[in-house]
Amino acid sequence: MQQFEKVTIIKKANVYFDGKVTSRTVLFEDGEKKTLGIMMPGEYEFGTGKKEIMEIMAGNLDVLLPGSNEWVTITGGQSFEVPANSSFKLVVKELTDYCCSYLD
Repeated sequence: MQQFEKVTIIKKANVYFDGKVTSRTVLFEDGEKKTLGIMMPGEYEFGTGKKEIMEIMAGNLDVLLPGSNEWVTITGGQSFEVPANSSFKLVVKELTDYCCSYLD
């Protein structure tokens, strides 16, 4: 999906890691929530409350998912899933554009 229809966008930015990761929240009529953001190169660890699907629109990163000892390379056009109530690590190698979907 290249665009979203009939949404509400929260103007206030979500800013993490001294501005190296930013996003905007998109709310859908059916209650679905996504964030659209940019990650600068660096190493990050995120925690989840809900299950997440991270869709990488452009860029290049390595992810270490919960319960795994192996880093996986993800590039633009690929995605990965993170279980609820867990944490995951990223090594972002280049400017990365992403869309995160939060699932119940």
